[in-house]
Amino acid sequence: MRPLDWAVLIGWILFTVVYGLYRARGSHTTRGYLLAGKTMPWYAMGLSIMATQASAITFISTTGQSYVDGMRFVQFYFGLPLAMVVLSFTAVPIFHRANVYTAYEYLEQRFDRKTRYLVSIIFLLSRGLGAGLALYAPSVVLAVILGWPEQVTTLLMGGLVIVYTTLGGVKAVTWSDVQQMLLIFAGLLLALFMAVWLLPGGISLADAISVAGAAGKLNAVVTRFDWNDRYNLWSGLIGGMFLALAYFGTDQSQVQRYLTGRSIAQSRLSLIFNATAKVPMQFLILFIGAMVFVFYVFEKPPVLFQPADQQKLESNSAYPSVSARFDNAHSGRREAARQYIEAIKGHDPAATKASLTNYRHAQKQLDAARADAAKLTGGSNDTNYIFLSFVIRYMPAGIVGLIIAVIFAAAMSTISGEINSLATVSIMDLYRTLRRSEAADSHLLRASRIATLFWGLYAIVFAGLGRSLGSLIEAVNIVGSLFYGGMLGVFVLAFFLPRARARGAFWGVLAGEAAIFYCFFNTGISFLWYNVIGCLVVIAVALALSAGCPPLPNGRGSEALSEPRA
Repeated sequence: MRPLDWAVLIGWILFTVVYGLYRARGSHTTRGYLLAGKTMPWYAMGLSIMATQASAITFISTTGQSYVDGMRFVQFYFGLPLAMVVLSFTAVPIFHRANVYTAYEYLEQRFDRKTRYLVSIIFLLSRGLGAGLALYAPSVVLAVILGWPEQVTTLLMGGLVIVYTTLGGVKAVTWSDVQQMLLIFAGLLLALFMAVWLLPGGISLADAISVAGAAGKLNAVVTRFDWNDRYNLWSGLIGGMFLALAYFGTDQSQVQRYLTGRSIAQSRLSLIFNATAKVPMQFLILFIGAMVFVFYVFEKPPVLFQPADQQKLESNSAYPSVSARFDNAHSGRREAARQYIEAIKGHDPAATKASLTNYRHAQKQLDAARADAAKLTGGSNDTNYIFLSFVIRYMPAGIVGLIIAVIFAAAMSTISGEINSLATVSIMDLYRTLRRSEAADSHLLRASRIATLFWGLYAIVFAGLGRSLGSLIEAVNIVGSLFYGGMLGVFVLAFFLPRARARGAFWGVLAGEAAIFYCFFNTGISFLWYNVIGCLVVIAVALALSAGCPPLPNGRGSEALSEPRA
């Protein structure tokens, strides 16, 4: 990076920390520290929800996912708008009226403390792993740019997040997220502009779209139903909706955002905003990846995008042979792509078909050469390095720093939100109920800060897990899907099935998790379906164990819900 890039990056990081602490003034009570005193407007909550989900993984790995597998990953989000509408009219009013700090506190009102403990621990396990993965992503960034050890960059990034999250609480997190998302939107548009601007002379945006389509990178909708296919219309609409219901309806990192709202209406608006903005944003990110692919059709890419693996490859005696094969395949692909564009413009079906055949043949040769190169390095996984390599190699000074700042902004938003929610659950669902139920507010505030510090350090320690997990965007969602089905099932019971009892809910969650892990280890079923399977198993087991019991008062949980609790 050049001096201007460093100035942009460091300036933004310092602004984020200082701004977050400035906006967090007044967080001197537990309610202010964990719920921002319930003063947040809808737009701040909405942008914070998006920022918490849009981690650095989203920008580093999703663009690479599109480069490798096309845009079909966008189907993963097709069920999200439906989930947002459902939650706006169920979870939002229920949680607000219950006057809870966490989603799991509500489970004690509805069932019992044992169920609350179980689901709280499941959340801590899943989100603790997710926090580590979210922190690992920016360590990849600096490791690529500077050649620093990933452990050093992880410690640096984690330390910055810990400072303003520990001192400022959820108010600092939320207002920092607002600024981060504004930068992210600007950075995305700039990245797309530069990906198209850098295309070689004579290649227009329309030409690039034609090439991307011919290469299978614009496969945004796949209608074929297949249990084992991770991304198709049906897994996205059904499995994706269940995952979004679980994530936004039961994961404290998201629930806590709309619990800070000044009213039910404001919290609802924050979710509706996400329903309308999330899919277009993901489409844009994936489209950027497709345009980067087209750029590298005409501009020779490295054999391996991972710099360390590329250096290792170059020192291998077999490199000249592999490199020559790769160069020949790339030249053939580039020429075939140009012929394809000319054939399309000339409305020549025979030439179009011939050039497309030549393109696909060259692509197979190029893929084979890259696969052989990866074997020589012990199995390189390039997905998480593709977009970064493009940014660093080809973008001008200042813009590189801005794009890297976008990635850091996303990382800081996600990590801060996650460790804040982990601390909230640790203190309000476990510590306060197990050890200090009558503790003074000042004691709970101090304990919340200590818990935030602990979870920040935990994320730093476990960040290295991401190193061996391939595509990070897939890894983080697979980890979540191992737990969300069970969590969603118990909240469906709590909200909609008054005959469900505590005993049934507790064992239903355990049965649902067992079913999910069985599918993970023993079947080829796509992870998106884990959320559906786990949820249905929880409901079935809970209702079976609750059979014969009369419904609870009010038709939905305990009478305690008719009046807010202090």
